[in-house]
Amino acid sequence: MAVDMREMLPPYRIKVVEPIPFLTAAERQQALAEAGYNPFNLRADQITVDLLSDSGTGATSAAQEAAAALGDESYAGARSWFRFRDEVHDLTGYPRILPVHQGRAGERILFTSLLKPGQICISNTHFDTTHANVELAGAEARDLPCPEAFDLDSAAPFKGNIDLDALERTLTGPEGHRVGLVLMTITNNGLGAQPVSMANLAAVGELCRRHRVPFFLDAARFAENAWLVGQREPGYRDWTPRQIAAQAFQLADGCVVSLKKDGLSAIGGFIGLRDDDLHARCEANLIATEGFSTYGGLAGHDLERLTQGLREVVDPAYLRARAASTARLARLVNDAGVDTVQPAGIHALYLNAGRLLPHLSPGEFPGHALGCQLYLDGGIRCAELGSLYLGGMDDQHRLVTPAPFELVRLAIPRRVYTDTHFEYVAEVLADIAKDPERVPGYRVVSSPPLLRHFKVRLAQIPAPGSGG
Repeated sequence: MAVDMREMLPPYRIKVVEPIPFLTAAERQQALAEAGYNPFNLRADQITVDLLSDSGTGATSAAQEAAAALGDESYAGARSWFRFRDEVHDLTGYPRILPVHQGRAGERILFTSLLKPGQICISNTHFDTTHANVELAGAEARDLPCPEAFDLDSAAPFKGNIDLDALERTLTGPEGHRVGLVLMTITNNGLGAQPVSMANLAAVGELCRRHRVPFFLDAARFAENAWLVGQREPGYRDWTPRQIAAQAFQLADGCVVSLKKDGLSAIGGFIGLRDDDLHARCEANLIATEGFSTYGGLAGHDLERLTQGLREVVDPAYLRARAASTARLARLVNDAGVDTVQPAGIHALYLNAGRLLPHLSPGEFPGHALGCQLYLDGGIRCAELGSLYLGGMDDQHRLVTPAPFELVRLAIPRRVYTDTHFEYVAEVLADIAKDPERVPGYRVVSSPPLLRHFKVRLAQIPAPGSGG
C-alpha cells in the first residue's frame, strides 16, 4: 500500500533529545529475571524502546514549556487554575470542573461520590484501574462490548461501541434498579484502541436519560476518538476534531479524564460535572484527599502545560500524523507475519499473541510470553492484555478462566519515537515470527489480590528440549 508522506509528516521538529540504553542480550536476560519476568519491574535505564504505556510518557512542546514558566503556585485561586478551568470549560461545556493529579484519582473521587455498594457500573470496557476503583467503591464493574469487538480481524469501524441491546436489556430487566452509572471509554483501550461512534454515544445518552441513570465519559483519549470519528463516521467528515470532541462531551452528564494521554503532559486530569449536588460531594472528597479545589494535587506549571496541551492535541495535522504512524507500524508488523487487532487505532497496536504462539496454552500466558520475548530480543517493553491480566486464577495462581484473547499492547508515546524506532520494533517481531516455538511459557510465582499484572512475579517454563 502506497504511503502518503504528507499524511505521515509530523507537524513539529525535534528540539531536545535524550539518550536511550542498549543492553546486551545477557544483560537483558539478567534484568528480566531479577524483575520476576514482569516488565513493570524493569528500570527505565534497562529499556531501549518503551511501549509499556502512553500515559504520561509523551514529549511536551516548546509552547508548553514556555507556558509552564507562567505557573502560579498560589495555594488557592492561582491564575494558572483559571486559565486551565476556562480552557476545559470551552472544550467540554461542563459548568463544574475539578482538577485531579491523574485519571485514577478522578475515578476514585467520582465513584465513591456517585456509586453505592451493590450497584452496577456498566461500560463498553472498564480498563484496569477503572475496574478496580469501581470495586473499591463497593460496586460491580460490568462490560457490555459490542458484538463486532470479538472479531479481531474485522474492519468494522467502531468496535469500541457498547452493545446497545444488552444495555437496554439490563436497564429494563430485573437488575435495572442496581445500575448506578454508565461509563463509556473513548477510545476503548481494553478492546484494541477501537473508537466509539457518535451515534453510539447519542443512543447511550438517550437510554440513560429515559432510565434516569447517570451517563459519564472516560475520555482519556477524546482527541484520538474524535479524529477516528471524523475519518470513519458519515456526517462528521467536515467537522474539526475539537468540534467532534465538544459534541461528544455534550452528550454525557459528565466525564472523568486522565490528561496524561491527550493532555500531552506527564501528570494531570479533571472531573467535569453538570450536577451541583454531585459537584459538592466530589469537591469535599477532592479537598480532603487531593488538595484544594483550584489545584487538585497539581502544580501551577502542570496546569499551564495542560492548558496548552489541550489546544495542541486537537490540531488535525498532529492527529493525522500520529494516526498514520500507527497505521504504518501495523502494516510493518502484519508484513512481518504477526496479526494485530484490526483496524489499527491510534494510541496503541495490539498483537494477537495467541495466534502467533499456538504452542503455548492460555495457562502459560502467551501474551505475557511474547511481551517478555520482545524485551529479551530487542529491549522493547510492552504490556500483556490476556489471561495474566484478565484471567481468573485459583489460590495457587493457576489459571481457571482464560481471557477471551491473548493480546500484547504496544502503546505509542506521543511525539517521542520516530518511524525508525518502529521499524526496529517490527524487525524484532519478524525475527520472533520466524521461530515462534522458541518462546517459552511462564507460570505465576506470587501475585497481589488486586491489579495483579502490576506486581506479579513469574518464572519461565523451559521449552521442551531446551535442557533447562
